[in-house]
Amino acid sequence: MPSPSQAPAAAHPPLQPQPTSLRASLHDRGQRLTPQRQRVLGLFEGLGEGRHLSAEEVHQRLLGAQARVSLATVYRTLRLLSSMGLLQELELPEGGRRFELAGDAHRDHHHLVCVRCGRTEEFENPQVLAAGEAAASGHGFRLVECVLNVRALCPGCIAND
Repeated sequence: MPSPSQAPAAAHPPLQPQPTSLRASLHDRGQRLTPQRQRVLGLFEGLGEGRHLSAEEVHQRLLGAQARVSLATVYRTLRLLSSMGLLQELELPEGGRRFELAGDAHRDHHHLVCVRCGRTEEFENPQVLAAGEAAASGHGFRLVECVLNVRALCPGCIAND
């Protein structure tokens, strides 16, 4: 059974209009609220928190939803929305990147990432958060975020060994 991060590209969530806070955030950075930026963020908002997509998957889903957008624009938009804190970027061990909707309710979560196929599963662990808090305060830091990426082999890749 595919994980939520590996859902088939055929199921396309509706592209939703964005709140005016996105327009204000972009305006404050000297950026425009383009239809492409609205579509990319709308895709992630339609999926909800905890869904991880590569730039290529975002591009394919937008094309499947009849949205005309280039892959280069998707890459630029993902970087911009990540820098604004609207998306969270997850770097995969083989050099790829996946993106997910950022949210305070889902802020301190961790990832199991298959080093072979890139399958990504989320988990929460209060001990990891406590260790991060202790490490930060022990060095005079204030914890902002605590994220652990565990590299492993998923059951499917283990079975194919």
